[in-house]
Parts: sequence; C-alpha cells; structure tokens
Amino acid sequence: MIISIDMTSPTPIYLQLRNQIVIGIGKGELAAGERLPTVRQLASDAGVNTMTVNRAYQILKNEGFIETGRRKGASVCVTLKPEQAFHKKLESELELLSAEAAVKGMGKEDFLSLCDRMFSHMHPALGSSFT
Repeated sequence: MIISIDMTSPTPIYLQLRNQIVIGIGKGELAAGERLPTVRQLASDAGVNTMTVNRAYQILKNEGFIETGRRKGASVCVTLKPEQAFHKKLESELELLSAEAAVKGMGKEDFLSLCDRMFSHMHPALGSSFT
C-alpha cells in the first residue's frame, strides 16, 4: 500500500495517514495481523515528522484498527468488530454527509448508489463481518 500525503489539503496530515490506512484495511490491501511500517520508516517515506505518524497510529489504536507493542510494532488488528460507539460515530457522519448531499441537490437514490459503489470497493470478507 502506498500512502501519499497532500500537503495542500486542509485535512491534517495525521488524519490523512489515518484515513489512508483505514481505507487500505477496508479494501483488503492491509490484512489482519499485517505489520505496518515503524513510525520512523513511515515518517521518512511520507516526508513528515515522526510525531505526526505517532499521532495517526495512536488514533488508529484507540479506534481498534491497529494493535501496537513495544517489540512487535504496529499491526492491523485481527478482530475488527463494530461497537456501539462506532455506530454512533458512523450515524453522525452519515447524517452530515446526507445533509450536504441534499443541500447540494443530490437525490436519495444517487446518494445511496454512491454509498453502495464505495462500499463495493471494500474487501468482501470484511463487508460480510459488519452485517
């Protein structure tokens, strides 16, 4: 998986890293148990500060996407199960996206079609575990 950072984006770099890793997991590009680059290695590869990568990894760990250990580094979490907190976060984000789509004139069918198309890009084995 190649991570690219957009230095001109209003999205903070640590969130860009977090988001790209989550997308990589969702698409099956990063498998459960797979080791991620060390903080130093990813910082060097992406051309960012180690504290930025450390912050992204900490968020991913808190959200349950990765596990970290002093000796083993960071790896993709083996058990990714939705929790109540995740459902509330997802509902909140979908509410905002739905509102933005409606305000911009997008119809419900187009919005749902777009959601379906994006979800279909995710790894099949992962999608079935979230139902």
